Amino acid sequence: MASFKKLILLQFFSWLVFSLLGVLFFASSFDAAVSKAQQSAQSMVTQYIHDKTIADVTPEHIQTALADGKVFSTFIVRDFNGETILNINQPRSLPILSSLIESNINAVRPQFSVNQAKDIKIEFVINAQSQGQMLQQAMLLTFAVTALLAFIPIFYMRTIYRRLIRNVSTTVADAVDVYITRNQNSTNIDSEFDTEEMQSLGADLTPSFKRLAHFLKSKEHDIKSAAQSIKQEAYKDVITGLGNRNMFVEYYEHNIEAVAKKTFGSLAMIRCSELQIINQTRGYQKGDEYIKAVSDIIKHVSGTYTGSQVFRLNSSDFAVILPNAPSKDAELFGETLQARFTQFQQNQELSSVANTGIVPYETGKPLGELLSVVDNAMSMAQSKQANAWHMQRESDLMNNVGAGFGNQNWRKVISEVISSKRVALMMQNIMPVGKNTKAYAEIQARFKTEESQMLPTASFLAMAEKLDMAIDIDRLIIDSSLELIKTRNLTEKYFGINVTASSAHSDQFVIWLERRLLKDANIASKLVFEVSEFGLQQNIKASKRFIDMIHRVGARITVERFGVGLTSFKFFRDLKPDFIKMDASYTRGLEEDKNNQYFMRLMVDLAHRIGVNVFAEGVETQEEKHIVETLCLDGVQGYYIEKPKEI
Repeated sequence: MASFKKLILLQFFSWLVFSLLGVLFFASSFDAAVSKAQQSAQSMVTQYIHDKTIADVTPEHIQTALADGKVFSTFIVRDFNGETILNINQPRSLPILSSLIESNINAVRPQFSVNQAKDIKIEFVINAQSQGQMLQQAMLLTFAVTALLAFIPIFYMRTIYRRLIRNVSTTVADAVDVYITRNQNSTNIDSEFDTEEMQSLGADLTPSFKRLAHFLKSKEHDIKSAAQSIKQEAYKDVITGLGNRNMFVEYYEHNIEAVAKKTFGSLAMIRCSELQIINQTRGYQKGDEYIKAVSDIIKHVSGTYTGSQVFRLNSSDFAVILPNAPSKDAELFGETLQARFTQFQQNQELSSVANTGIVPYETGKPLGELLSVVDNAMSMAQSKQANAWHMQRESDLMNNVGAGFGNQNWRKVISEVISSKRVALMMQNIMPVGKNTKAYAEIQARFKTEESQMLPTASFLAMAEKLDMAIDIDRLIIDSSLELIKTRNLTEKYFGINVTASSAHSDQFVIWLERRLLKDANIASKLVFEVSEFGLQQNIKASKRFIDMIHRVGARITVERFGVGLTSFKFFRDLKPDFIKMDASYTRGLEEDKNNQYFMRLMVDLAHRIGVNVFAEGVETQEEKHIVETLCLDGVQGYYIEKPKEI
């Protein structure tokens, strides 16, 4: 394309040069023709007046003979004294191009003639219009001819050039199609541009295509490596560095479900039972540290099994694949995990750490079916004791144990806890900030198995809610708390008791609770019932009915985990709670988060306007406690203030 542009410029300048030479030639010819015409006209005029006198030359005669306007454009006759006798001025303008040339070469000039007696002097200018027209016609013809000669080859060569480009493009496209066809069924770029096959398409292009093939092969590895790196980053859990659920699914499908070779092994699911409680009471940073510690334990224990793979499926669940591990080895894995979790539990003063469900697998087992079975094993493990594990054996699978097996076992465990009243009560004080602030100690329940082993609290309460047994659990906790307060003679101390939203919205529970509190009216006035903000939002009307009853018997209400939802303060003004407890997520890193400080201060101001005291939970450091005090909150709760202890 660049060469073609150079050709156009060359032709254009050539045309200009030849056109200029033509103009010079015709200008010279025009000057010669005009000079010849002037000489002829001068000879004619001189011959005409040679032997005449002024008396013989009349203006009418001269005008008729010489100044008819075709030969002369200007004709002036003067006498001996120089006086003008006749002045005929009929200028004829030249064509544009001729006029431009004449103005530069000054070809048409005035001519003079005198008779023999010297009493007649004639000055004239010839009419060169015909010569000018011929000059312009010749120039225009020259321009046209030279332009045709200059630009016709350009248009012709442009057509050839386009046709050549089209042929080259078609050749390249055909060659690329051949190459793609030979490689389209392969994941790797193996085929070369065959020299013999390329001969028909264009032998000159073969070396370039072969270099292109080698270049693509060299880049293939880089592209695959980059794609694999991106995939690893996308499939990696940020906190633990383990593969996430997507990587787990891909690994299972490629190495177990769809593999041709027969394989077997065990799949273990580990669920962190305390994550939700730690996030709520100690903050999300502590929750992340807890997850990281559990991950390290799992990786350490599973690292002794050849080919083991560990994944983090979601916030609280891990999956471990133990290839070629029989049930006996899987049971040893569960026992080792339990021992390590128990040790970590004692060091961190937790009620539990994690439970483990284990199932065997074999080639071709659908992942969804296997996850359903391992979830049942997890439910069984959670219903045993803290950090327990359960192996869903092959015999259970052969006997077609249903999906509700875990739920049924949980129902049995919860029923036994309720009937046997196997609940242990702990308390955690809320420290008042001001002297006139009323605070209380929150009662926290722990549940035991028949062997007096602690059950994972979060899993127990979640399953009770799922099986519609939360109301019975709330009754158990309230009854146990009232009995303990009476037997320990703690009627002068204020206590907080958690109530689930399902219980607060149950008419039967509200009636039962009112009668139970009226039975111990002196204790009821010392109780504060805590309900989550989210739970109250589920049924505003039922929530108001519950809160009105609580106030009627002299007890108080705390809205806990406040700030997580989008509840307006009109809602709280209508329900009239006594306290709100800010969610622990607002306390975490409060000394560095100016936005959280501003938000909490705004909440405090608005709450105080409607007569509601504000507590902060999840206070873990001295800095957090100091900031909470400067924000004018009414009380603080957390592990820095006091850890849960027996009543």
